[in-house]
Amino acid sequence: MTPITRMQLPSPEGLTLKSARQAVGLSQVEAAELMGYPVQPGSRGGLQSRTWQALESATDSRNMPGPVFALFLLLTHQHPMYALAELVPASDTVTDNAAATA
Repeated sequence: MTPITRMQLPSPEGLTLKSARQAVGLSQVEAAELMGYPVQPGSRGGLQSRTWQALESATDSRNMPGPVFALFLLLTHQHPMYALAELVPASDTVTDNAAATA
């Protein structure tokens, strides 16, 4: 059995979330779409995410859950300790090894 990795998953304050989003050049709408938050037409045209706006607000009591923030950091290559890696299916490894030895 593979050991379970334990991570500290604190919820970010609004300004921390905003800084993480801006560090990778995402708009609020792009970040919301990446994380599956709702996006809707804005009052001045274009799109907006009221949910993401609330998560970044210094006055709103809602915070992004810690595990969701950890995933955001992983997806945007900002996590301080971990990185995502694509797993290679075992069948692909066997095929690649067979081709390499042929």
